[in-house]
Amino acid sequence: MRRTVQNLLLLLTGAGVLRVSLFSDIGLRYVKEGLQPFLVASGVVLCAAGLIGARRDGLPFLGRRQGQGLHHSDATLLSEHGHDHTHGPRIAWLLLPPALVLLLFAPPALGSYTATRDDPKIVEDYERFEPLPDHGPAPLSLTEFIARAQQEEQQSLKGRTVLLQGFVTPGKDGTWDLSRLLVACCAADSQSLTVTMHGATAPPADTWVKVTGRWHPGGVLGTPSAALALDVATIQRVPEPRIPYIDRAPSVG
Repeated sequence: MRRTVQNLLLLLTGAGVLRVSLFSDIGLRYVKEGLQPFLVASGVVLCAAGLIGARRDGLPFLGRRQGQGLHHSDATLLSEHGHDHTHGPRIAWLLLPPALVLLLFAPPALGSYTATRDDPKIVEDYERFEPLPDHGPAPLSLTEFIARAQQEEQQSLKGRTVLLQGFVTPGKDGTWDLSRLLVACCAADSQSLTVTMHGATAPPADTWVKVTGRWHPGGVLGTPSAALALDVATIQRVPEPRIPYIDRAPSVG
């Protein structure tokens, strides 16, 4: 591969990274928010390397004549053999597909396919629980709902209507799961949180919804035997949130 093509690949890859990290929030489908600045920096470095290489090698659109940037050894190869032998490793072509994907079609965030193939995560121990609101459905993250069901000795979920949000994961025997994915760094290390839904028809897989309902009896509240399930009262479809993942921490949902 000629160095011109290598430079173009660097530019395409850098542009793709900048498209998903600097000019949109698409990058949050792949890494947690705190790492987004590093994606931007990587895109800038790749674009700069491509431009510097193109300038050095004399791409016409940068105002230099083709061949002006050739080193002496490269010119010798051209004069001796009549064509350019300054090839790089062919494996560099592997940069092209991901660069085009990022530029033209950014893959979606992980969803039900991942959740159904992952063992649900047991949340970390909560040191304390804030009192639930006196009236109306109590908005809880899936992390806090699971923790309250299995850890809270006061059993504040008993008889209370809660509001949960997540995406739909198909289940078995007429049930379905409300799921979220936790990440420590990026989508590659994700782990699933799931709460089984009873008493309502499942929307299509990967649909983001808000659900109100009450704890579905099973086991004993406040112990690990408590069912991680909800008797559904209402379902409302909602857009996918800007940050689709939950940071892997006990106090964040």
